[in-house]
Amino acid sequence: MRISGTWGSIRKAKYLRRIMTSAEKILWSDLRAKRFYGLKFRRQVPIGSYVVDFACLENKVIVEIDGSGHTRKRNIQSDRIRDQKLEGLGFIILRFTNDEVKYSSDVLDKIYAACSKR
Repeated sequence: MRISGTWGSIRKAKYLRRIMTSAEKILWSDLRAKRFYGLKFRRQVPIGSYVVDFACLENKVIVEIDGSGHTRKRNIQSDRIRDQKLEGLGFIILRFTNDEVKYSSDVLDKIYAACSKR
């Protein structure tokens, strides 16, 4: 499946791939190169004007890792609007905190469950 990004989101995605957080690196090590049940995930994926942390485009599943900045009221509202637009394109969006990715064992189970629904 091919999803196009805007020029700005493509440029931003390239930059974000170089500065991944520790939680993003941990999750990427599990998802990359079809290691995760043979599913193809991409990182820092431009979709329209947005850049999502991880996406399995074939199954239309997006995984977002939220740092502390996502708890601010303004960011919560913009995340909600963004999620609604992406859901309107048929995506399932999963959100995890940095700590969940680092310390919880069920993150991968939840990702697999979402991909299995498709």
